[in-house]
Amino acid sequence: MYKVLHKKINNRKAKVGIIGLGYVGLPLAIEFAKAGFITYGIDINKKQIEKLKKGRSYIMDVLSSDIAKLLKSKAFRPTTSYSVIKSLDVIIICVPTPLSKTKEPDISYILSAVKSIMQHKRSGQLIVLESTTYPGTTDEIVLPLLESNGLKCGKDFYLAFSPERVDPANKVYKTKDIPKIVGGINRSSGILARDLYKSVVKDVFLVSSTKTAEMAKLLENTFRSVNIALVNEIALMCNKLGLDVWETIDAAGSKPFGFIPFYPGPGIGGHCIPLDPIYLAWKARLHGFEAKFIDLADRINSGMPEYVVSRIIGILNEKKKTVMDAKVHVIGISYKRDVSDTRESPALEILRLLKNKGADISYSDPYTKECIVEGRRLRAVEPTPRMLKQRDCVAIITDHSAYNYGSIVKNSKLVFDTRNATKNILKKGRRVIKL
Repeated sequence: MYKVLHKKINNRKAKVGIIGLGYVGLPLAIEFAKAGFITYGIDINKKQIEKLKKGRSYIMDVLSSDIAKLLKSKAFRPTTSYSVIKSLDVIIICVPTPLSKTKEPDISYILSAVKSIMQHKRSGQLIVLESTTYPGTTDEIVLPLLESNGLKCGKDFYLAFSPERVDPANKVYKTKDIPKIVGGINRSSGILARDLYKSVVKDVFLVSSTKTAEMAKLLENTFRSVNIALVNEIALMCNKLGLDVWETIDAAGSKPFGFIPFYPGPGIGGHCIPLDPIYLAWKARLHGFEAKFIDLADRINSGMPEYVVSRIIGILNEKKKTVMDAKVHVIGISYKRDVSDTRESPALEILRLLKNKGADISYSDPYTKECIVEGRRLRAVEPTPRMLKQRDCVAIITDHSAYNYGSIVKNSKLVFDTRNATKNILKKGRRVIKL
């Protein structure tokens, strides 16, 4: 059975199914289809599947023209039906792993996907989990479920973990360019998963276990979270000392070794950096270990939106204006530059805090046409000179490249720049205040 599946994978005759067609799953499905595998995209979101069937992409990193071409060749086959699983050789799970309200891991989407697989699985399949999760999920949760009907891993089916490493809107590193980490429940599972991914990405790094692969992903994002928290604290410190944090970072960055520049901001967002370290800290606590760096980083990063609002209130007060009487406009509400994803975005928390303090809020974002703040629907408005002149303060929260920051500065009474977007603008005067 192993030899048959291995041969199918190496000859690209294996049928591949991707469960979850979001920012991770859809780009991955397209890469497998491009590589010659018949690829099924499975998602319960009927609207998204209908768009895909019409050759329309809803993910910025995936071209509609690529989808249309792969649909025509029948290499890519989107569906809402899990029944196709029985015909697949490879099943890859790419579903979300959010946090609960109590900041505990929510693996309900993984469990739902695995239970759906169980209804249709057969022997001779390779199953790979890509959803970011705590060390032990694959071994301790997924494996027992898959073996509950009598089939045994390494004999009747194969199971591995390979963490997603997607960076939305990255022009240099696309899915195929980012090395994959792979860990199998056993050696045969690891080798099958390694050779599968070698068909669609440049490099594959095989580790000794699924737990190591799970841990490596959490380490990557914990590294970023802790360093962002450090530089956010330095930004708060520089403000107290009357220093420009951005100039300070540039100066330190001139050292060709021993320093990696990280940059402060209004908070962290997206599905990875705010959540993944919490998964790791939660798992560590179960083993009696307190992840002090992670907890401190979370407190600092989570507190940045409130700090931003306090700074806005302060600079308004200096202009003899109270926040309750002020019109505050936010530039950019997605969690990072040039993407439409607003998950965990600090901008939404900043808008909420401002609204609760009585401010008249509005926003601009070329990728997000509307949002909900405290039950109120807000629609994006264009940052025209006339509109900007009517606002008391403009806060740059997400520095989308589509905006002319020179024009924003020129036409605004007051600008609070949390991203250093105004760095190269001359003659800013005292209208621009940086984080």
